[in-house]
Amino acid sequence: MMIPSRYSPYVFSFFMSLLMSGVMSFCITALNLGWVTDLLLLWLKAWSAAFVIAFPTIVLVTPLVRKLVTLVISAPKQNSLV
Repeated sequence: MMIPSRYSPYVFSFFMSLLMSGVMSFCITALNLGWVTDLLLLWLKAWSAAFVIAFPTIVLVTPLVRKLVTLVISAPKQNSLV
């Protein structure tokens, strides 16, 4: 069963937060602890906590980020034949 397209922003936020929290939590865990024996278990604990924070954060800040992007990106110039 496919998810209806109206849920696209939430599906995007889910996958974005899943991947970003995974990468970031692994990097931070490895940098702080080094290559310890139980790094994988420690990382998975950190990842689960990070994801619980990341998903709602992305859902909530996405409208603000979209507005900020429109403020700093210039509109494409129209080609004029004059």
